[in-house]
Amino acid sequence: MLTPAGADEQIALHLPCLPVESLPVGQCAGGVLRENIYAERDHPPFDRVMLDGIAFDAAAAAAGRRRFRIQAVQAAGAVPFTLQSSEHCIEVMTGTVLPGGCNLVVPVEQIRIAEGHAELLPEAPVARGHGIHARASDLPQGALLLSAGTRLEAPDVSIAAGAGMARLRMSQQPAFMVISTGNELVEPGEPIEGWQLRRSNSYGVAAALRRRGFLRVADDHLPDDAGVLTTRLRTHLQSYDVLILSGGVSMGKFDLVPSALAACGVKQVFHRVAQRPGKPFWFGLSPGGAAVFALPGNPVSTLVCLARYVIPAMDRAMGVRDVQHGDKIALAAGVDWDSKLSGFLPVTMETDDWGRQWARPVAHNTSGDFAALAGTRGFVELPPGPNTYPKGFVTRLYRW
Repeated sequence: MLTPAGADEQIALHLPCLPVESLPVGQCAGGVLRENIYAERDHPPFDRVMLDGIAFDAAAAAAGRRRFRIQAVQAAGAVPFTLQSSEHCIEVMTGTVLPGGCNLVVPVEQIRIAEGHAELLPEAPVARGHGIHARASDLPQGALLLSAGTRLEAPDVSIAAGAGMARLRMSQQPAFMVISTGNELVEPGEPIEGWQLRRSNSYGVAAALRRRGFLRVADDHLPDDAGVLTTRLRTHLQSYDVLILSGGVSMGKFDLVPSALAACGVKQVFHRVAQRPGKPFWFGLSPGGAAVFALPGNPVSTLVCLARYVIPAMDRAMGVRDVQHGDKIALAAGVDWDSKLSGFLPVTMETDDWGRQWARPVAHNTSGDFAALAGTRGFVELPPGPNTYPKGFVTRLYRW
């Protein structure tokens, strides 16, 4: 049976990289960049005025001049003026091009303007270069701004637009089909009998995908019927890039998903991982390249396998650089783990007086107790036992 790390390796070996598409820069937030972005021009592209005030020649102030005739007002976006003489100054605004012949900007708070002249107050700075953001002082033209594999946040989109990129090469969004199986499942809001259960897993899976920026998410509910399962799965495999199933993958008489997938020609890569919860986890690929993640049906198992394996795998398939498998975290309380399987334990988060975060394990009754997940922020991974992991034990946190 595979370890969790072994399951990661097998998924990475078999899951293909998603194709590239060209998108308008305004539609790229949250997506994964598939090209490098370089500086179109120097940063800043000109000597830039950093504050509202007047610009003039510092040599004049060094020679004792304190009063200057205002030659013009330099507005942003206008062709820059050139200083007529050392007796003149030019009014400037934050962000404008520094006028020619000027090498000093004094802020408006340190000047007095009257009768077309600007007079320096005693505290006014007179050092050459003051108030000026020098051309190329941030980056030169051609410098690398964004690397392929970056998930674009708001500043990244702004940087790309500032580099003149009207369109970007991005990873194509995968189309997900989220499938729950089982005759016992009833939709929220519908009448329910005492022996039935609410259909909830698919809603949690879809919510987790959408929160991570995956927008093309559909869902279906399939009965415990081999013929229907096979027919509907065959259709979904032709229409979607990724199938995520919950239920029907264990060892029971009505766990029909593996055989139905085999009838559709899906190649099993592995079935079962040495972990608790989520041991029956199944992964395979269709002849057409669709990835299939068949997750155990108990709600905690479903969400654990999704966060532990599916989300990181999809990040990798989208070309994310340096995919992270959880964040390092210390336990806020000791845990006795008596299983020979790796353990996934739901946790709440705490912050101490020094600003350090800790993960506090939450007790729950089996992998069906999804109500116990309320208020949790994810789960930690414990190595196989039996062992006692003390407070302060550092492990990995996977967020929902």
